[in-house]
Amino acid sequence: MTSILQVTGLTKHFDGLAAVSDVSFEVKRGELLALIGPNGAGKTTCFNMLMGQLKPTAGKVEFNGRDITGLPPRKVWRLGIGRTFQITGTYPSMTVVENIQMALLSHHRRLFDFKSYAHLEYKKEAINLLELVGMPEQAERACAILAYGDLKRLELAIALAHEPSLLLMDEPTAGMAPRERIALMQLTADIVEQRNISALFTEHDMDVVFAHAHRIIVLNRGEVIASGSVEQIRNDAQVREVYLGGGTLYQSADGSADGEHSHA
Repeated sequence: MTSILQVTGLTKHFDGLAAVSDVSFEVKRGELLALIGPNGAGKTTCFNMLMGQLKPTAGKVEFNGRDITGLPPRKVWRLGIGRTFQITGTYPSMTVVENIQMALLSHHRRLFDFKSYAHLEYKKEAINLLELVGMPEQAERACAILAYGDLKRLELAIALAHEPSLLLMDEPTAGMAPRERIALMQLTADIVEQRNISALFTEHDMDVVFAHAHRIIVLNRGEVIASGSVEQIRNDAQVREVYLGGGTLYQSADGSADGEHSHA
């Protein structure tokens, strides 16, 4: 399986303090890769460097073999990397379908081509994306009245409007109920498989991570302390001590992760 993203020696200092230090990893094509760690481990800082919101102090980011280190977000996005955020950023006064139409207008470089019939542009494509995330019946609802879980699914549809080959998802299930978390990550896993794209996601719910990630990378204090399969990470003593507080996770009879520290 070839790599779509290659990160080498990524480092970020703030006023002399290392938020991220010499982080290296790869994301393979068709892979759902989890980046986990306690609060303050450097996960979001890593994402911001990958997407261009922050320029690294040192290191290199390559996407499809191209050096994209330090490129501004709009250029990174144009190359085929989409992102969702911890806090949703939709237009509350617009309808669900209009939010996706805005993303499609941007994708087709027509965002500033204002016309009186802009609300009709790419509507079919927008509805198709809503069907993909299970929300076609909510197309004409205002975003301001959506449930939080539906806003998260809408944000995923907006990210997919650009047809990315890599999704960066920063705590996609934050603030959601347990059942909603599982449903959203299962939806993401299905999309990754159906569209043969890749996804790198951060997450604090270990049940979600263990159920859906193909591989896991663990950060602590800005450094990679472990990487490997679900079983390797589940059984890693340093991960349990640093990230899970020393609790022992085990595999329950139904195959789900459990234990006194399964939710960090």
